[in-house]
Amino acid sequence: MKKLLLAVAVSTVAAGSVNAATVYEKDGFTYKLNGDFQVQFRQATGFDERAEVEYDDLELKNYVAYDLGNDLTAFGRLDFGFKDAAEKDENGSNLEEAFVGLKYGVASFSFGKQNFATDEFGIEQAIEVETVDEDRFEGIATDGDDTIRVDIELENVYIAASHEMKTNDGASAGIDGEYYDLFVATELAGLELAAAYQQARAYGSADSMDTWGISASYDFGFMNLAADYSSTDEDDFETTQYNLAAVFAVAATTDVALGMGNKEEDDADDITEWYANVTYKFPAAKNVSVFAEIAQSDLEDASGDDADMGFLAGMRVKF
Repeated sequence: MKKLLLAVAVSTVAAGSVNAATVYEKDGFTYKLNGDFQVQFRQATGFDERAEVEYDDLELKNYVAYDLGNDLTAFGRLDFGFKDAAEKDENGSNLEEAFVGLKYGVASFSFGKQNFATDEFGIEQAIEVETVDEDRFEGIATDGDDTIRVDIELENVYIAASHEMKTNDGASAGIDGEYYDLFVATELAGLELAAAYQQARAYGSADSMDTWGISASYDFGFMNLAADYSSTDEDDFETTQYNLAAVFAVAATTDVALGMGNKEEDDADDITEWYANVTYKFPAAKNVSVFAEIAQSDLEDASGDDADMGFLAGMRVKF
């Protein structure tokens, strides 16, 4: 589930998470650790689905930084995820991010295993999506193992650009080819606008797959209203998607989100999915929350029967 206010909420790769606990800080060296543990009971939207315990996030994120003087900082991240191991009863963990970089003033440069710039795009507020991806970028690729990235965080403008170097290790890493990504967001008087673009080229191919998206959100005080639109063009075959989302602060501790997503491919029926969820954060510890969600889509099986409604309830603890 992504935040609506990107330009305000986005932390650059050099900054570390705002929720991270500072484990050690001395003589210009900083070590931060943060975690995100989310476990839920869920029955997915679909046909003949069964309820199960699902691990959405089981993450530990390590951040280290050295102050090199003259406004220059060296940093590194090493993040592990354990949800696949928990669900599949496997030993070990999944390395999610591993990169190093330098930050000077408002700009940072990093390289390694990390998210693409377009991973920042999107306003979708579902806890889980089943039928429709969060956006078109999520449906293509949003991270890689050979990624170079630049982040620039100005007062009211955030810019990120990344390049996934040309590789042919798709069989093992899920990445085949090269990617160029750009994301820009700005916020003015409660209105936030964002745009993103990705050019993907498969290994050994001269043709590219181009994806772009735009989004807008506005803070009315009592609610946040947002929309995005994204499109992918490959070999004159177009896939488009839009999302609408509204988040209401019904109490100081409770948010309610309503939203829907629609995906349409050339020569195919469009797919629509809607959702509604509620999240309660405990007053004594805002990083502890419980939540519930229902979701439905207009998918039909071969016999014309409608998909069953999905639902979930769970708990999240982070630091």
